[in-house]
Amino acid sequence: MARESIKARQRKREAMVAKFAEKRAQLKAEGNYDELQKLPRNASPVRLRNRCKITGKPRGYIRVFGLCRNQFRQLASDGKIPGVTKSSW
Repeated sequence: MARESIKARQRKREAMVAKFAEKRAQLKAEGNYDELQKLPRNASPVRLRNRCKITGKPRGYIRVFGLCRNQFRQLASDGKIPGVTKSSW
């Protein structure tokens, strides 16, 4: 499980990316790269990392559910994810 500070940093980055998204798009369309350089580094969507919504783990992330593989398996086994069942053949 990731530390709370890492999860908080990720949330801060997500908020900053959303805040500057329109301005970044406008500056890119204009080709004004000098002003684009002056924006905060965390305003760039490249700096975001997919993390599990529960544990904050960056590895083994399943995009469709927003969970890491461990939490996905746990919740699926408990029947808490609609439409997901354990396979058997």
